Amino acid sequence: MPKSTWVVPSILSALLVLGALGWTAWKRGSELAAAQAALHTARQTAEQSDIQAAAAKAELDAEKAESAELTAKLAEAEKEMANASKTKNTLEEEMRAALQSKDITISQLQGKLTVNILDHVLFDSGEGALKPEGQEVLRRLAAVLTTHTNRALHVIGHTDNVPIRVSARSRFASNWELSTARATAAVRFLHEQAGVNPKQLGALGYGEFHPVADNATPEGRAKNRRIAVVILPEDLAVQPPASP
Repeated sequence: MPKSTWVVPSILSALLVLGALGWTAWKRGSELAAAQAALHTARQTAEQSDIQAAAAKAELDAEKAESAELTAKLAEAEKEMANASKTKNTLEEEMRAALQSKDITISQLQGKLTVNILDHVLFDSGEGALKPEGQEVLRRLAAVLTTHTNRALHVIGHTDNVPIRVSARSRFASNWELSTARATAAVRFLHEQAGVNPKQLGALGYGEFHPVADNATPEGRAKNRRIAVVILPEDLAVQPPASP
């Protein structure tokens, strides 16, 4: 049998085997490349997820911190409101206990505590000098204020509408001067004799122009002749000047 007869088929077989092996290698290479690409994509996705998760965690932590801060501020505000309410009630109760008299009334409105003292308790008729009885009343009032040094107070003089008598006009030209002199006398006593900080004090004279009763009757005029000590809310207290 000629040699060429079996050589050709052998070569063809070898070529077929090589082709099959090459195709298999190519296919495996393609599959490996696809797998690597899928792995790379998966890694990118995982990294992106990690970044998103970290961002979400940071945002959540920030929200928690903000919520905690708001909760703390709310608790502090509630505490301050409770303390202010307690202080307000305590001050009124202390004043009522210290100034028990049918000639003294105490009222509270919009955070202001007003102590109304009929003029005859503090002054003789038409006079601007404090009586000993009036000094004692102001001492008791000042004793309460020593524990509330963050409250400012205005002392306001009021009169009825009866004109100043002729014999006293050299000292008080009108009820304005009389009411102002009485308020000033009370303020000076509270500071100089009773030890109240002058930065807490102010004096006003309204004369006959803020009546609380009808001046047509003796009873009404008696109610209008008064000294009002108005204790202001804490937020209206006089603040010390800032240091330079």
